[in-house]
Amino acid sequence: MEQNPMVEIGLPVALFVIMVGIGLTLSTGDFRREARTPRGTVVGTLAQLLVMPAFGFAIAALLQLPPALAVGLVIVAACPGGTSSNLITFLARANVALSIVLTMLASVITIVTLPLYTRLALRWQPGDADVAVSVPLGRTIALLVGIVLVPVVIGMTVRKRAPQRAAALERSVSAFGAVILVALIVGIALSLREQFLDLLTSAGPAALLLNLAGLTAGWFLARGAGLRPLDRLTVAIELGIKNSTLGILIAVTVIGSEEMAVPAAVYGLLMYVSAAVLVVLGRRTAAMQVEPAGTAG
Repeated sequence: MEQNPMVEIGLPVALFVIMVGIGLTLSTGDFRREARTPRGTVVGTLAQLLVMPAFGFAIAALLQLPPALAVGLVIVAACPGGTSSNLITFLARANVALSIVLTMLASVITIVTLPLYTRLALRWQPGDADVAVSVPLGRTIALLVGIVLVPVVIGMTVRKRAPQRAAALERSVSAFGAVILVALIVGIALSLREQFLDLLTSAGPAALLLNLAGLTAGWFLARGAGLRPLDRLTVAIELGIKNSTLGILIAVTVIGSEEMAVPAAVYGLLMYVSAAVLVVLGRRTAAMQVEPAGTAG
């Protein structure tokens, strides 16, 4: 399961720049607000850790996937949202602070839960159930600090000291983020080009169903919790946009099965297609909320 060099090398740098731009739109008050009203955090985290893995098991059983693909689907379902979910939330003009909190919480907690669900899946399906599974602790923490926390703090600091410059830079970063979204789709498609049709045939329906289930569950669970529309969209994005790279890493490096990595690879492509729709939906929703505010008084 080879990675496109531009994606593997250029993506972390690009995401760092984007996260600085995301920080330009945030203040400490945004995070204090999430702490004061934690419904979105609680709903999103519980859904990520409990509902999504349950979907993985259910869809694998419903579609009667071969054992390796069934385990691989559970792995990607149990993965947290990644930095890409923060990017999609930013482009969709949803609640970026909530997205970052959900990403960081789920990424830390899944250090424990991802191995647990993977072992359950291995025991459920025929094969080697005694494989030792663990999430790379150092790599996960380094990713959270280096590509999420540090650049966001840099951006927030610039905004506090030079708000006008921050506003001007934010527009540039938004455009850059849209370019990166397209580059991600193209890069992943290129990395899978020789196997694309086979992979899409074997794992495409399951990956698409999992993605749509996550997006739908996120929206309606958040709606049931009384969250506003852009917060509902944020939770939906966090459930639907997965850290598929982590799923590939677990399947190939830890378990030693490229076949188990197929659902994560296919999911990593399909999720960006639905992400483009979410960006359009989010921008329309944000515009509808701004218009009444602009006409009032």
